[in-house]
Amino acid sequence: MIRDAVSVATVFAVMVGVGVAREQGWLDHLDRLLPTQSQSTGPRSAARHIPLCSGSVRVTCVVDGDTGWEAGTKWRMTSIDAPEVSKPGCAAEKSMGDRATRRLQSLMSGGYSLQGGGLDRYGRRLVSVTLANGRDAGEVLMAEGLAQRWPNSGNKWCG
Repeated sequence: MIRDAVSVATVFAVMVGVGVAREQGWLDHLDRLLPTQSQSTGPRSAARHIPLCSGSVRVTCVVDGDTGWEAGTKWRMTSIDAPEVSKPGCAAEKSMGDRATRRLQSLMSGGYSLQGGGLDRYGRRLVSVTLANGRDAGEVLMAEGLAQRWPNSGNKWCG
């Protein structure tokens, strides 16, 4: 029984450590082992609940309307810019950012795949998110007024 408890505690500690190491960028040198830009970053995900990110350990979750984590790797959509939720420029941007975040979460919960592989200046994997029905999640968010094309000419949510 003690051995089982130690095993569980060890596995938990390793998982937390890997999550922290990824979030802090300590594993960035492993990028060369990840798929190239022309490859999918993984098989299509089956329909399931995708949580919103919280806490310091992030595995698979949505950060905001254009950013998330997949299997411990942080990603950002290539062609869109969604309103900020962590440091919005105004109350309207925060409100729209929350809506965009929840909408992306809802879209991805129906199943999705990520394609891409380059990195942005923050070390996030640049991807497109293809939904189970074949639509591009970024295009859906733009059509619904919850994102704008990237690159853009400024913060349209704060006027």
